[in-house]
Amino acid sequence: MLPTHIDPSELPRALQRLLAASQPGEAAAALPRRSFLKLAGIGGLAIGAFPHLAVAQAGGAAKPAGALKPSQQPLAFVQIAPNGEVTVTHNRLEFGQGVQTGLPMILAEELDADWRLVRSKSGTNDPAYHDPVFGMHLTGGSNSIKNSFTQYRELGARARAMLLSAAAARWKVDVATLRTQSGTVLAADGRKLGYGELAEAAMALPVPEKVTLKDPKDFRIIGQPTTRLDARAKSSGRQDFGIDVKHAGQLTAVVAHPPVFGARLKSVDDAAARAVKGVKAVLRVPLDRGAEGVAVVADGYWPAKMGRDALKLQWDTSAVEKVDSDRQLVQYRELAAKPGARKFDADMAPLAKAPRKLEAEFVFPYLAHAPMEPLNCTVKLSADRAELWVGTQSAGLDAAAAARVLGLKPEQVSVHVQMAGGGFGRRFVGSSDYVVEACEIAKAVRTAGLDAPVRLLYSREDDIKGGYYRPMHLHRARIGFDERGKVLAWDHVIVGQSILTGTVFEPFQVKDGIDATATEGMREPYPIPMRLTVHHPKVNVPVLWWRSVGSTHTAFVMETLIDEIARSTKQDPVAYRMGLFGDKHPRHRAALQLAVDRSGYGKKPLAAGRAWGVAVHESFESVVAYVVEASVKDGQPVLHRATAGVHCNLAVNPRSVEAQVQGAAVMGLSMCLAGAAITLKDGVVQQSNFGDFAVPRITDMPEFAVHIVPSAEPPKGIGEPGLPPLAPAFANAIVQLTGKPLRQLPFNV
Repeated sequence: MLPTHIDPSELPRALQRLLAASQPGEAAAALPRRSFLKLAGIGGLAIGAFPHLAVAQAGGAAKPAGALKPSQQPLAFVQIAPNGEVTVTHNRLEFGQGVQTGLPMILAEELDADWRLVRSKSGTNDPAYHDPVFGMHLTGGSNSIKNSFTQYRELGARARAMLLSAAAARWKVDVATLRTQSGTVLAADGRKLGYGELAEAAMALPVPEKVTLKDPKDFRIIGQPTTRLDARAKSSGRQDFGIDVKHAGQLTAVVAHPPVFGARLKSVDDAAARAVKGVKAVLRVPLDRGAEGVAVVADGYWPAKMGRDALKLQWDTSAVEKVDSDRQLVQYRELAAKPGARKFDADMAPLAKAPRKLEAEFVFPYLAHAPMEPLNCTVKLSADRAELWVGTQSAGLDAAAAARVLGLKPEQVSVHVQMAGGGFGRRFVGSSDYVVEACEIAKAVRTAGLDAPVRLLYSREDDIKGGYYRPMHLHRARIGFDERGKVLAWDHVIVGQSILTGTVFEPFQVKDGIDATATEGMREPYPIPMRLTVHHPKVNVPVLWWRSVGSTHTAFVMETLIDEIARSTKQDPVAYRMGLFGDKHPRHRAALQLAVDRSGYGKKPLAAGRAWGVAVHESFESVVAYVVEASVKDGQPVLHRATAGVHCNLAVNPRSVEAQVQGAAVMGLSMCLAGAAITLKDGVVQQSNFGDFAVPRITDMPEFAVHIVPSAEPPKGIGEPGLPPLAPAFANAIVQLTGKPLRQLPFNV
């Protein structure tokens, strides 16, 4: 069933079909667009975290013949200037993953554009920029290239066909006699016209529905290592981000948030804050999850911060749970010993008589996303409109949330998507927490008689303490196996908060009380008789997907335990895994073999004090394997080298794939470092900045080598799959040096 606060008629049609399919006999009502746009007010709509939903959606009703959706029409995506410059609008948030280069590469390939003249820009909350699979604005779940690959190919092919038709009309020749090359239409008699000369006439022509796409063997842009379009601006410091938005007369707001999630104000003494030079207003505002806060609005960040520091506030925390991390771990351990919901089942009788047994408990802390650019949103109000400038992973949902707060219709809200300095899931929250916060402040500022754009800006401390963390988890495993390493029975328990319960995903992603994100990555690809029990306690800590979601903990558990079984039975960990794969997982086998071959595993002599570590994991339909070299120095683990084998099908831009895997590996490394944990005491988050929430430094960086398995199959996700196997590969190397299995993140050597 849907959560009681969600009306089935307010789901996107694709989700209604999925809901109907998951509940036979129940029909999902049709959805007016305006109703869909109300969704931001009802909870965590975040399809991006779940790439497997696309498969279920594919069975939906086909569009009528001859009808092209806005997301299929070139006019919203391709602008060709008279000088031949081609500007491609990308329908995703660019926050470091490279879509503002990858998507234009795909379109330019079929357009037959001159890549030297291709530029890119961000989209808006216009419906044209919906994800073509999910029918909503979406950047997440490593879906951008995967879901828009065919879309952008067809957009380019349609634009090319229109340019050819325009040239044929001008020359009065059969279009079949014409061809294109690098931004030019060529005639059989040697005449030629640049795309810039034809663009105006071409874009006035009817848009062809059916187009012929290139054979992949003819690609000249796709598949080539390509420098990112934003590389020069970023490396020279000229790139603007959401934090850099400036308007005439703009004010900046900072907010005093409650120390405990959900707490409310008891009293406010703002006299000293109002006396700070530059402070324009001090406003009491509603916040996320029923909390209250105080916004200090000033003519710049520093006076706003100084005003906030001068506030004297008393908080009422009596009605909210005050979480304590030590007590929480005790409670999780107690819960793990109780019966719970069952994800997998298998006969556990062989466990008691197994020749070899292994028992293990794993603990994973809360993790903050900590993007380099803290959260921000700029709001400009007029009598009947609102404009937002924000780096958002879901412009449509944030626009709907803004409309709800501001008392506007969704079509009266425009979202200008800004480049963001990282996100890792934090810029896509179902409640649109910081966007709603910015709109509440802008509304209060206007009510106070100030007519000015307002920029909400979080400090690093606001960001780290702000919640929406990767959930804390506890795993327990009891495994019985024989002398050859054959697993006879594997009894497993997971305890951790559900990300999806209470959201629109609950009907089809929370089955029998089990959140699918908590168990993704368990068991597969190994043929293991596993009984998997899951508990989802309710805790007053807001949680959210974090880069690679459930695989952040399940991959570590699976890959370290598989390695431990191999070592216990004196088998090479690579050979053991290959034996388990059999002939059913060729992509896993190919990725692992590539990493082994390129690393020199088992052949190259290692420096004294170093050991090999291996892990392989599939997430978001891509497989990444690592072979690492590590040591222990002064009691601390050191990662020296990581060699990745990647199977993501076709690599649109191999240079971006390499960067994505490296970046994901760095986040995987971050989970291992001492201090990489969010902890609470009496409900208060103890960490506040990079001084006490560890992130990797340049001195922590290993040598990276990323190798891609060649493939012409349509691309799969790559933004997240490089993260999960790094930590277990590192741990598997360290245990060979210390003899002590690592059962928690961060490492406790």
